[in-house]
Amino acid sequence: MTGFLAVVGATGTGKTALSLDLATALRDAGRPAEIVNADAMQFYRGMDIGTAKLPVAERRGIPHHLFDVLDVTEEASVAWYQPTARAVIDGLLARRVTPILVGGSGLYVSSVIHDFRFPPRDRLVRERLEHDLERDGIVALVERLRQADPATAERVDVANARRVIRALEVHELAERGHGAALPERPTPWRPVEVVGVSTPREELVSRLDRRVEAMWASGLVDETAALLEQGLERGVTAARAIGYAQAAAQLRSELTEPEAIAETQRLTRRYARRQVSWFKRYPDITWVQGGSAEADEFVGRTRP
Repeated sequence: MTGFLAVVGATGTGKTALSLDLATALRDAGRPAEIVNADAMQFYRGMDIGTAKLPVAERRGIPHHLFDVLDVTEEASVAWYQPTARAVIDGLLARRVTPILVGGSGLYVSSVIHDFRFPPRDRLVRERLEHDLERDGIVALVERLRQADPATAERVDVANARRVIRALEVHELAERGHGAALPERPTPWRPVEVVGVSTPREELVSRLDRRVEAMWASGLVDETAALLEQGLERGVTAARAIGYAQAAAQLRSELTEPEAIAETQRLTRRYARRQVSWFKRYPDITWVQGGSAEADEFVGRTRP
């Protein structure tokens, strides 16, 4: 095959297993394949339990890229990720290795597979919006975004102040004639086959709830304590990671353990819903149920 593969979908649906099966099948057929991470929180060193990061020993000898490349104090941004991931993919293609982009961070995935440019930034606009946030609160900024750009307001995570501010910044710059956001029907950056991994809603909810409980049982609180010593709370991106923020609150005695687990479960379910909505907008995507016969059939069809 030419081009590359992208395995996308909500957390807990089985993307990792399918990507490993695809890479193994391609390797066995004489076409090596390597995995490129598109999960924003798996960029971070030390964030293992809470991100369900696959241990090196379980990667079947398949090279994995863009895992453990940032400290928790560093910011992960799509503007950094797009050129970084594309350089990895182009390097693999040049060596006749099939890249398999894997992850559920929708904007990160889209930034790689779709041909679009990021709007510029304006420090003064951002500082003004941050002042407005401090003065008026997030609700006022969300309402401002809904009035200015209803379509973007529907897509953005309105609970994330940083993303609301960025959306308002982009809108203001666009009105001045600068760049625009991701188009509704973007063109591919390189030839790519996208497979979405799904799981029935009730099954996924149960699986995610159990996963969160298993994270606490596996030592997420201790992992968080170690990351706090490394500066987790100073991180722009890592500090907000679902699970770690709640474990940190537990360590500060702001939440009990049952409360921290329940809050993490709730936020994880909400995040999974947003992921499903994001990838359903992709016009050319093949959906398979994780761990099913149709997933096995897809693996077989992908052989060179």
